[in-house]
Amino acid sequence: MLWLVVAALAVRQMAVVLRQPPGERLTDLETWIGENGVLHVTGSLYDSDRFTGTPFAGLVLKPLTRMAEQSLGVAWTFGTLLLVAALGIVAARALPGPVSRRTALPAAPVAISLLMLSLPVRNALHLGQTSILPVLLVLLGCFAARGERASGVLIGLAAALQPTVLLFAVLLWLTGRRRAALTGGAAFAACTASAWAAMPGDSWTYWVHHVAGTGLGGNADSLANQSLHGALLRAGLAGPLEIALFVVLAAAVCFLGLRRAARYAADGQLLLAVAVTGCVAVAVSPTAWQHQLLWVLLAVVGRVGRRASDRPVWPVVVVLVITLPGTMLLPNMAVLFPVRDNVLLIVALAAACAVPFLPRTSEYWQHPIPTDHAAPVPARWSRIPLLPFWRRVLSRPNLLLELLLIRVVYSAYAHVRLAATAGRATAERHGRQIHSIEQWLHIDIEHWANHAVVNVGRLRGFFDHYYTTFHFIVPLTILGVLYVRRPADYRWARSTIGFATLFALVGFWLYPLAPPRLMPGLGFIDTVHGVQDFAKPDYGSLTAMTNQYAAMPSLHFGWSLWCGVVVVMLAPKTWMKALGLLHPLFTVSAIVATANHWVLDAVGGAAVVVLGFGLAYVLAGPRALWPGTVPAAAKPRDDRERSVPVPVPRSTDEATGEVTDDVVGSKQH
Repeated sequence: MLWLVVAALAVRQMAVVLRQPPGERLTDLETWIGENGVLHVTGSLYDSDRFTGTPFAGLVLKPLTRMAEQSLGVAWTFGTLLLVAALGIVAARALPGPVSRRTALPAAPVAISLLMLSLPVRNALHLGQTSILPVLLVLLGCFAARGERASGVLIGLAAALQPTVLLFAVLLWLTGRRRAALTGGAAFAACTASAWAAMPGDSWTYWVHHVAGTGLGGNADSLANQSLHGALLRAGLAGPLEIALFVVLAAAVCFLGLRRAARYAADGQLLLAVAVTGCVAVAVSPTAWQHQLLWVLLAVVGRVGRRASDRPVWPVVVVLVITLPGTMLLPNMAVLFPVRDNVLLIVALAAACAVPFLPRTSEYWQHPIPTDHAAPVPARWSRIPLLPFWRRVLSRPNLLLELLLIRVVYSAYAHVRLAATAGRATAERHGRQIHSIEQWLHIDIEHWANHAVVNVGRLRGFFDHYYTTFHFIVPLTILGVLYVRRPADYRWARSTIGFATLFALVGFWLYPLAPPRLMPGLGFIDTVHGVQDFAKPDYGSLTAMTNQYAAMPSLHFGWSLWCGVVVVMLAPKTWMKALGLLHPLFTVSAIVATANHWVLDAVGGAAVVVLGFGLAYVLAGPRALWPGTVPAAAKPRDDRERSVPVPVPRSTDEATGEVTDDVVGSKQH
């Protein structure tokens, strides 16, 4: 199955590249070897900034100018995919041991799939770049080549194509492979010298005038340059001060990173050592374009954290950063722009200098501290099978991982929601259908409520403010309180609202619906946004960010109902439960009075919430846990509800979910 996924991804990547018009695909390759490319015309390769490779790379690419453009595009794309497959297989076979059969079998297809989905590979395929080849040459030199000479030659060739890769010769030297290091340096010098002999003018321009290619290509301060030099330029530094600071920081990163890489290589984690060295090369290079950042993905092999629950954090962070743009990882807030704009560089620096990867000698390498799970409770309906791996966890999840996943899932949800539209005509036709059904059911109160609120200024202001403000604040507040005070309850609560949102997304996609305020001829008044041109509505900065026809079901009411249910279930006091019920009441009044939803939209919102709770029940069973392992607020209230007697008195810490035996005085999980 995994290999079928690899094949599907490969076919898709080829189709995406080759279906583009000739002027928009393989753009870098076109500027090099096209009819008017820099490798065709007489003069220097660097008369313009279109060619950024080394003179040796230009010498290697020269013979390709004789190939037909169409056949070269197909061959180049297919060849690049073969390189990616080879890279994934070599990386999978280089995993630090001991590797179980359960891990070894899927390692290669999973590695290839991640590589194909990564931004560097997708960027390289789109541009027609050669950046995958140096990575493959280094891995072959470190893991597949026989003999020190062959290893050095492969790394020297890679450095001739990408100069900062020469740092791997330093890694070889530090790990005792000095013959391979010297051979690598000699191979690099020989390749560079051959290019200098064939193209002396170009070599002088590249190595001396541009200082190893610095300044070639796009602007060094663009977001595409994920290096220390690019980050300093984006921070507003320039001139001698920026150069001096860059040199100092680059020297520090080289010292710390290569020292760590040598230590991991000595520990038997050579693949991690290679990844760390590659991240150092990315950070200290004057220009590290997106297609050159594949080294960051290799750092996913490092193990971080003593607890089993913390192990997924680093791999998930690496995979998300290397496959998704920064705008999906972090919200659009000015204070986060420096992090969002340099997220790849930050992860590369973290892998090189900061992340405390576990050594293989650590007792936690193979056996991390296990996660505490609650004993499952049989479902009241015995015919519902419970998934054995979806067990209730008593401890709170890792905060970084939780925030990152919530942000990514919400970004994906917003993107799909925005795309889920079939046009104004379809949405208005569905609106008339909903209005007719409500008239038949005698629940079409939207027009009356809307005009009644419009005539009362303070009431209109209250509902407008409530509609635009509390939709996100209340659910996030409840989740935050549960995370801190009730971690075992936080997990199922987060899952239920997530499932409900996914079900709502299906509704948005299958049934685009115009809300009352966008229905012509019915006389509704948009109290929040004012009078609108239905053909070109204007909602300020939200116009291009929201799908105004995603009305069925109403997540405004759905999320508020979820809040009410959770508060009623978990709040310790009656007045808190009553206050929780006011939120869905005010919300349904607001969405109807402001003409943003039909009454049946609220019914749809309630339906997806019920489905969300139902799916959580099917996966993990009822919320009640075995007595003695359940947080205090979740214990049965009387003996009649208990299914198993408690043999000894116990108390529970609500913050951690830990259960203490009051008789013995020892903690049990």
